[in-house]
Amino acid sequence: MEKKKIVLKLELHNEKTKQKAMKNVCSNLGVESVSMDMKEKKLTVVGEVDITNMVEQLRKLCHTDLVSVGSPVESAEKKKMKKKEEPKEKKDSNHESYGNPAYTTVYYYDPVIVEEYPSDCIIC
Repeated sequence: MEKKKIVLKLELHNEKTKQKAMKNVCSNLGVESVSMDMKEKKLTVVGEVDITNMVEQLRKLCHTDLVSVGSPVESAEKKKMKKKEEPKEKKDSNHESYGNPAYTTVYYYDPVIVEEYPSDCIIC
Protein backbone atom coordinates (compact mmCIF):
# COMPACT_ATOMS: atom_id res chain seq x y z
CA MET A 1 0.00 0.00 0.00
CA GLU A 2 1.06 3.55 -0.55
CA LYS A 3 0.47 6.68 1.44
CA LYS A 4 -2.84 8.41 0.62
CA LYS A 5 -4.73 11.52 1.60
CA ILE A 6 -8.40 10.68 2.14
CA VAL A 7 -11.09 13.33 2.62
CA LEU A 8 -14.42 12.23 4.10
CA LYS A 9 -17.56 14.26 4.74
CA LEU A 10 -19.29 13.30 7.99
CA GLU A 11 -22.67 14.33 9.37
CA LEU A 12 -21.70 15.00 12.96
CA HIS A 13 -24.35 16.32 15.31
CA ASN A 14 -22.38 16.79 18.51
CA GLU A 15 -18.91 16.75 20.07
CA LYS A 16 -19.31 13.20 21.39
CA THR A 17 -19.86 11.77 17.90
CA LYS A 18 -16.84 13.71 16.66
CA GLN A 19 -14.64 12.21 19.40
CA LYS A 20 -15.88 8.70 18.59
CA ALA A 21 -15.15 9.20 14.90
CA MET A 22 -11.64 10.52 15.59
CA LYS A 23 -10.92 7.63 17.99
CA ASN A 24 -12.25 5.12 15.47
CA VAL A 25 -10.08 6.49 12.64
CA CYS A 26 -6.96 6.75 14.83
CA SER A 27 -7.32 3.10 15.84
CA ASN A 28 -6.77 1.95 12.23
CA LEU A 29 -3.30 0.68 11.36
CA GLY A 30 -1.19 2.96 9.17
CA VAL A 31 -2.82 6.28 10.07
CA GLU A 32 -0.20 9.04 10.22
CA SER A 33 -2.35 12.13 10.73
CA VAL A 34 -6.00 12.98 11.22
CA SER A 35 -7.57 16.42 11.03
CA MET A 36 -11.17 17.55 11.34
CA ASP A 37 -12.73 20.68 9.88
CA MET A 38 -15.93 21.18 11.87
CA LYS A 39 -17.04 24.14 9.76
CA GLU A 40 -17.27 22.02 6.61
CA LYS A 41 -17.59 18.74 8.57
CA LYS A 42 -14.70 17.15 6.67
CA LEU A 43 -12.30 14.58 8.07
CA THR A 44 -8.86 14.33 6.45
CA VAL A 45 -6.77 11.20 7.00
CA VAL A 46 -3.19 10.70 5.77
CA GLY A 47 -1.46 7.33 5.79
CA GLU A 48 -1.46 3.77 4.50
CA VAL A 49 -5.06 2.92 5.36
CA ASP A 50 -7.66 0.48 4.07
CA ILE A 51 -10.28 2.94 2.88
CA THR A 52 -13.21 0.53 2.66
CA ASN A 53 -12.67 -0.74 6.20
CA MET A 54 -12.37 2.78 7.61
CA VAL A 55 -15.50 4.06 5.82
CA GLU A 56 -17.42 0.96 6.91
CA GLN A 57 -16.53 1.62 10.56
CA LEU A 58 -17.44 5.31 10.31
CA ARG A 59 -20.81 4.56 8.73
CA LYS A 60 -21.78 2.70 11.90
CA LEU A 61 -21.43 6.03 13.77
CA CYS A 62 -22.78 8.56 11.29
CA HIS A 63 -23.52 9.18 7.62
CA THR A 64 -20.18 9.19 5.74
CA ASP A 65 -19.37 10.28 2.16
CA LEU A 66 -16.02 9.78 0.46
CA VAL A 67 -15.02 13.15 -1.04
CA SER A 68 -11.57 12.44 -2.48
CA VAL A 69 -8.58 10.11 -2.40
CA GLY A 70 -5.19 11.31 -3.54
CA SER A 71 -1.52 11.54 -2.87
CA PRO A 72 -0.53 13.80 0.04
CA VAL A 73 2.58 14.87 -1.87
CA GLU A 74 0.53 16.21 -4.80
CA SER A 75 -1.61 18.42 -2.59
CA ALA A 76 1.48 19.95 -0.97
CA GLU A 77 3.05 20.56 -4.39
CA LYS A 78 -0.14 22.20 -5.67
CA LYS A 79 -0.13 24.64 -2.77
CA LYS A 80 3.49 25.57 -3.50
CA MET A 81 2.74 26.03 -7.20
CA LYS A 82 -0.13 28.40 -6.44
CA LYS A 83 2.16 30.53 -4.29
CA LYS A 84 4.90 30.58 -6.94
CA GLU A 85 2.60 31.55 -9.82
CA GLU A 86 3.58 34.88 -11.23
CA PRO A 87 0.94 37.34 -12.38
CA LYS A 88 0.26 37.09 -16.10
CA GLU A 89 1.22 39.92 -18.39
CA LYS A 90 -1.57 42.37 -18.99
CA LYS A 91 -2.74 42.73 -22.58
CA ASP A 92 -2.97 46.03 -24.37
CA SER A 93 -6.10 47.91 -23.35
CA ASN A 94 -6.93 48.47 -27.06
CA HIS A 95 -6.98 44.74 -27.75
CA GLU A 96 -8.73 43.39 -24.65
CA SER A 97 -11.75 42.24 -26.63
CA TYR A 98 -9.73 39.73 -28.67
CA GLY A 99 -10.65 36.23 -27.66
CA ASN A 100 -13.54 37.29 -25.45
CA PRO A 101 -16.79 36.13 -27.09
CA ALA A 102 -18.83 38.75 -25.26
CA TYR A 103 -16.99 41.60 -26.99
CA THR A 104 -16.33 40.21 -30.45
CA THR A 105 -18.34 41.52 -33.34
CA VAL A 106 -20.01 38.93 -35.53
CA TYR A 107 -21.08 39.92 -39.02
CA TYR A 108 -23.93 38.06 -40.65
CA TYR A 109 -24.43 38.08 -44.41
CA ASP A 110 -28.03 37.86 -45.51
CA PRO A 111 -28.06 37.14 -49.24
CA VAL A 112 -30.70 39.19 -51.05
CA ILE A 113 -31.84 38.04 -54.47
CA VAL A 114 -31.51 40.89 -56.94
CA GLU A 115 -33.43 40.59 -60.16
CA GLU A 116 -32.23 42.04 -63.44
CA TYR A 117 -35.53 43.74 -64.20
CA PRO A 118 -37.41 44.40 -60.96
CA SER A 119 -40.32 46.10 -62.81
CA ASP A 120 -41.19 43.03 -64.85
CA CYS A 121 -44.00 41.01 -63.29
CA ILE A 122 -44.00 37.32 -64.03
CA ILE A 123 -47.48 36.62 -62.67
CA CYS A 124 -49.33 39.30 -64.68
